[in-house]
Amino acid sequence: MKIVMCASEAVPFAKTGGLADVAGALPLALEKLKEEVIVIMPKYKSVSHSGATIGKDVKVYFIENNKYFNRPGLYGEKTGDYPDNLERFSYFSKSALELLKKIDYKADIIHCHDWQSGLVPVYLKTLYKDKPFYKKMKTALTIHNIGYQGVFGKEEFPKLGLDWSLFNMEALEYYGKINFLKGGIAFSDIINTVSPTYSQAIMTREQGFGMDGLLRKRRESVFGILNGLDYDLWDPAKDKFLAKKYSADSLKDKLANKAALQKECGLPAEEEIPLFGFVGRLAEQKGIDILEKVLRRIYQLGIQVVILGTGDQEYHVLLEEAAVKYPRQIRLYLKFDDALAHRIYSGCDVFLMPSRYEPCGLGQLISFKYGTAVVASKTGGLADTVVDFDPIGQQGNGFVFENYSREGLLEAMLRAALAFHDKKIWDALIARCAGLDFSWQESAKRYIELYKKAIKG
Repeated sequence: MKIVMCASEAVPFAKTGGLADVAGALPLALEKLKEEVIVIMPKYKSVSHSGATIGKDVKVYFIENNKYFNRPGLYGEKTGDYPDNLERFSYFSKSALELLKKIDYKADIIHCHDWQSGLVPVYLKTLYKDKPFYKKMKTALTIHNIGYQGVFGKEEFPKLGLDWSLFNMEALEYYGKINFLKGGIAFSDIINTVSPTYSQAIMTREQGFGMDGLLRKRRESVFGILNGLDYDLWDPAKDKFLAKKYSADSLKDKLANKAALQKECGLPAEEEIPLFGFVGRLAEQKGIDILEKVLRRIYQLGIQVVILGTGDQEYHVLLEEAAVKYPRQIRLYLKFDDALAHRIYSGCDVFLMPSRYEPCGLGQLISFKYGTAVVASKTGGLADTVVDFDPIGQQGNGFVFENYSREGLLEAMLRAALAFHDKKIWDALIARCAGLDFSWQESAKRYIELYKKAIKG
């Protein structure tokens, strides 16, 4: 099967979020399953390559246009999104299709990711539908986060090079504006999200962000495939950032990393205090609105918390206040630091993922590999991966709360702290976590099945 991965970002070339992890790791897993894959992405200013190969022989092609992509950011800068993003990513989508003909790559499936490549299926079924080269190509669209849709003013429609007949509620029109993601959903042969639960959630009014009606209409073509984890990047047995490497067979060595993290963070290096960690965006979607409220009562929990990330200014301020108030229990790092993130995953006893919604989530998958239990809300990919701990049946890998509130999160954290103090129970719990397998290999097999569905129609 000839597969094209069409994405606006991909590891190791450019990254702002989980989309890049998928676009970089999935091709490698597909290659191991003997599929033929190429990757197409924009050549941003940060990309030094004019051409590259990842894995054994996955070719990466860059769409070059200095006017559109030779800029500091991928989608915008601190002041906001680039005002010409419609032009930038419509150009990218059309150029990706033109590139296939230029290199004579007759794809069986073009796998598009999020709104930035949402016009590929639209162009394929309109401007290119009568061109023999493209006749048999099918498209798959992965929605990583439906909250981001690529919405632009109606006055920009002529720049797309499409007929005005496509500006209607069945295609690209969305409340009088242009919606790239809607176009992708309407014209793709098959659609998926990054977890089974999230694929159902986006068909509801609460989590569909206005796309629920169209997705329900296409229900038979919507699937959910859980993201995998790249164990070449995330493995405590070979992690260069750790104080001491360890594996599922030597989890006692995890304690050395806890002590090192406590020392690095200026927290009392006491083994018997449960250490909780958070790495991610400081935004309401990630549950920071309820976490900061719980931290005001941290003295009642008898725990330590290390937080790493940046996000909304209001949460920066509230978390800084909590860290100043409880210097022996809370350490806050308002920055991006990959090395520290690795040390938090390895050094913490419990990882926090109190998300309001979470399409997939990688934090819980990383935590499991590092023998770290998880506190999580029951939503999206978290619901598919974090199983609530049962102390009687000795089952589960984390502490789940269904009631999204300060009280719900607090109760789950208390349960985690209590379990931590029973050494026999806790050792069994983290051993179970460390033994889980969320590698890309199984997810890649599911994607191959999805591609075959699209090809068969």
